[in-house]
Amino acid sequence: MASQRNGTLYIGLTNDIERRVAEHKNKIFQGFTSKYNVNMLVYFEEHETYGEAITSERQMKKWKRIWKLNLIEKENPSWKDLSLDWLGISP
Repeated sequence: MASQRNGTLYIGLTNDIERRVAEHKNKIFQGFTSKYNVNMLVYFEEHETYGEAITSERQMKKWKRIWKLNLIEKENPSWKDLSLDWLGISP
């Protein structure tokens, strides 16, 4: 997730992405994403097992910022909020 294009980035793990994104957007929990207004889903991965997901999350959290930005630019060059369709929100 991101606050804006090239803004603050957040990497997390969930078993219900639609619910979790809605929680971030509605600032249900006070913390990092609420403080830095991180509410745009700009990249996500799906994994078959929890173990695969946690391994990927841990690896990505160790990445340099530029690697994360390059991945987002490659997969979502317009930095579209990928959750808008799920939540029925117009950009």
